[in-house]
Amino acid sequence: MAESAPPSRYAPGTHPDLPPPVRTTGPIAWAHQNLFSSPLNIFLTLAGLWLLYSIIPPLVEWAFIKSVWSAASRAECWDRMEVAEEAACWAFINRRFEFFVYGFYPEAERWRVNLCFVMMILAIFPVLYDRMPGRRHWFWYVAAFPFLAGWLLVGGFGLAPVGTDDFGGFMLTLVIGVTGISFSLPIGIALALGRTSDLPVLRMLCVLFIEFIRGVPLIALLFVASTMLNYFLPPGTTFDLLMRVLIMVTLFSSAYIAEVVRGGLQGIPKGQVEAADSLGLSYWKAQRLIILPQALKISIPGIVNTFIGLYKDTTLVLIIGLLDPLGIGRSSLADSAWAGLAREMYLFIAVFFFLCCFGMSRYSLYLERKLDTGYGR
Repeated sequence: MAESAPPSRYAPGTHPDLPPPVRTTGPIAWAHQNLFSSPLNIFLTLAGLWLLYSIIPPLVEWAFIKSVWSAASRAECWDRMEVAEEAACWAFINRRFEFFVYGFYPEAERWRVNLCFVMMILAIFPVLYDRMPGRRHWFWYVAAFPFLAGWLLVGGFGLAPVGTDDFGGFMLTLVIGVTGISFSLPIGIALALGRTSDLPVLRMLCVLFIEFIRGVPLIALLFVASTMLNYFLPPGTTFDLLMRVLIMVTLFSSAYIAEVVRGGLQGIPKGQVEAADSLGLSYWKAQRLIILPQALKISIPGIVNTFIGLYKDTTLVLIIGLLDPLGIGRSSLADSAWAGLAREMYLFIAVFFFLCCFGMSRYSLYLERKLDTGYGR
C-alpha cells in the first residue's frame, strides 16, 4: 500500500509564496535558453567566446595598455615602443584633436561652436524626453534651433562673420547631418502625401522628383552642386558651397524619406480613413490626428535607417573639397611627422560615427517599444 503524503504544516490559504526554481529565472535561465539550449548553440557560443578572446585582448593591449598618448612625432612614438608599430600612437589624435573638431574655425570664435553644441543638446532633449515639463513650448525652440545655430556659426548681426570655407571636422559633419535630418523629414512627409494625392498634377510632380533623386547617386548631385549650379544663376551671383551641399543632401534624403513614409501610409488599413471620413474630419485633420501618427509609427525603422545612411554619407563632401573628419585626417597624415598613422586616424573617426549611429538606432528601438500597441498580432 502506497504511503500517504505528509500533512501540510499550513492551514488552507496560508501557504507562503515560494521562489521559482533557480533554473527557470535569472542569469542561469537566460544562459540556458539563449546560449546552451542545443548542441548547435553550445558550439556557436564556444566558438564566439574563442573568437572574442582572440580579438579583444590584443586590441585592448594595442589601443590602451601599450599605446602612446603624448609625443611630438610618429618617430618619437615608435621610439617609446619595444617594437615599432606594436601599439597605437594616439599622440597624433591628441595633437590634432582641436583640428578634428573645429577644422579651420577661428580659435577666438570657437566659443560659438561650443555654444551651438550645447544648444543642440537642449534641442534634442525635448524630442527624446516626452515627459519634459512644458514640452510643447520647447518645440518652438527646437524649430528655431537650426536658424539660431546658422547665425551663430556664420556670424553677422553683431557677430564677426566666419566663412563656411573654415568649417571642417566633426563640426562640419554635425552641421550637414543635423540640417539634413531636420529638414528632410518634413519635406519627405510632404512628398509622400503628394505622391498619394488624388490631384494628378501634384502626384506627377512628386513622382518625378522622387524617382529622379533616387535614380542619381549622391556624389553626382554633390558635383552638380559644387560645379554646375552657378551656371544656372544670374551673372555675378555667388552661392555658398556649403549651402548648396546642404540643399542637395536635404533633397536627396527627403526623397528616400518620402518612400519610407509612403510605405507606412499604405500599411494603414482603409478602415482608418473611412473612420476619419465618418467623423467629418477634413483631409488635413484626418492626416494629422489619425493617419500620419500611425504611418510614422510603422515607418520608424526605415526613417532612422535613412537618417543613419545620410549621416554616414556626409563623408562624401570630401570629394568636392570640404574637409570633413576624413579630410582633416588625410591632410594631417600628409605631414611627414605623422605619416604612417592611418590606422589610428580611421579607427578614431570610425568610433565617432559608430557612437552617433548606434545612439540613433537605440533611440529607434526605444520608440518602437514605446509606441507598440500590439496591432495586428
